[in-house]
Amino acid sequence: MNEQINPNNLKEGEDFYYTPEGYKCFTEKYHLKRGYCCKSGCRHCPYGFDKKTGTTKKNKNG
Repeated sequence: MNEQINPNNLKEGEDFYYTPEGYKCFTEKYHLKRGYCCKSGCRHCPYGFDKKTGTTKKNKNG
């Protein structure tokens, strides 16, 4: 299916950025490349997962 993403090949500004606190924050593009939701409540989750309710919201496209 999807080839495994090598963490050494991630591009800053495309796959992730650093928050003002110094944390690495993955982008929506990275999550889509990864191909699944990790259910961690990521800031840019394209899958609509809500950590508070533990549910995935239906996406806008279908």
